[in-house]
Amino acid sequence: MANQELIEKINTVLSEEFEVDIENITPDANIKSTLELDSLAIVDLVGLVENEFGVKIPSAEVGTILTFQSLYDYIAEHQA
Repeated sequence: MANQELIEKINTVLSEEFEVDIENITPDANIKSTLELDSLAIVDLVGLVENEFGVKIPSAEVGTILTFQSLYDYIAEHQA
């Protein structure tokens, strides 16, 4: 499970990159709708996670990460 410091960093990075109000980024919120992601922006999100947090998300796994909580947990579990 992700700690609060990691969650806050993820929220800040996503809020700045995708120009979304940080208050809209909640654990149960849908990533695609909250960040208004299309297929190209999803690629940007995957690259951002790799660059900022050192975590690669294989394309087969991208579709399983639907909420911010699932993203927090994925990053926490796979960080080096």
